[in-house]
Amino acid sequence: MKTTRIVQNILANYQGETPAVKGQLARMLMEGKLGGTGKMIILPVDQGFEHGPARSFAANPAGYDPLYHYQLAIDAGLNAYAAPLGPLEAGADTYAGQIPTILKVNSANSLMSGSAGKNQAVTASVDDAVRLGCAAIGFTIYPGSDAQLDMYEEIREMRREAASKGIATVIWSYPRGEAVTKDGETAIDVAAYAAHIAALLGAHIIKIKLSTDHLMLPEAKKVYEAEKIDIATMAARVRHCVQSSFDGRRIIVFSGGAAKGVNAVYDDARAIRDGGGNGSIIGRNSFQRPRDEALAMLAKLIDIYKGRA
Repeated sequence: MKTTRIVQNILANYQGETPAVKGQLARMLMEGKLGGTGKMIILPVDQGFEHGPARSFAANPAGYDPLYHYQLAIDAGLNAYAAPLGPLEAGADTYAGQIPTILKVNSANSLMSGSAGKNQAVTASVDDAVRLGCAAIGFTIYPGSDAQLDMYEEIREMRREAASKGIATVIWSYPRGEAVTKDGETAIDVAAYAAHIAALLGAHIIKIKLSTDHLMLPEAKKVYEAEKIDIATMAARVRHCVQSSFDGRRIIVFSGGAAKGVNAVYDDARAIRDGGGNGSIIGRNSFQRPRDEALAMLAKLIDIYKGRA
């Protein structure tokens, strides 16, 4: 597999990492229709755990079948497909080597009480990722949760083990919990902090939500105002989160969130592109649409990231 100069420059930012891990990053960056551009679109299908099957797949019943998502990611020309253990196992032999996969190794669900606290159970292992030929593991942390320190310690150990076995680590960094207000979950100061925490924990790829111009933390707000940090537009906020990810030395992708109109999805992608982000990790906004509509939308997103739309 040859790599482009753009990809080589990205890999050069991961000093101290093993050639095997860099090879997995190259594998994802060189895959699909965005291969070699430094941009990525990843299909994540872990929402069945988080929201339940009907909320996730009833809008497009084909999505109940895990093999549907493998094929969607391949046919759309995406960089990778991310899912929990069961869905990846369901198609691991059929689709072996056809698309890089990311094993989501922890998950939450909607059947827990509100008093349980924001946390996720470890539901798969690094050895599972090795057995399935995955390019990376994926792990969610909840900055702002009372359980966050335990989550940081869990991913520290799993990242170390994954790297020792030649597998990269993607960290979903989603602020929520006892220390974060609802508006604060997508506040720009909190989003940038979440991206930075993921980078500090050793994430090779960082996944966060797009942010609003809200500032939740009073001490941070003083700095944003004193230093006149530009957060006026979505692209500016993306740029600030990229800056917070070691000044762009880490790959950072942004989640698509709940299903919405295609024009909003396209506007988000343009903001990510213009702000210097590496791309999108887009689940419900793709697999909840009929297959033809999803493929058309993903093709347009690829054109956006290539600067053609």
